[in-house]
Amino acid sequence: MEFDLPTTAAVFVALIALGTVGMIASGMMLTESVLMMVTPSMAVFGLLMLLIGVKHGEYRASN
Repeated sequence: MEFDLPTTAAVFVALIALGTVGMIASGMMLTESVLMMVTPSMAVFGLLMLLIGVKHGEYRASN
């Protein structure tokens, strides 16, 4: 499966949205806390892991 930029962005946003909806629906934290603290940290962590994964894939493809 080829992941181009639009596909990767759509999957990334869907995963963050699914995580956010799950946290809000579970009632473990206030909605404001989830939206102001948890969702941005999920997005930053996801971007870091995406960048590390892309770099690792580039390394594996070149060796």
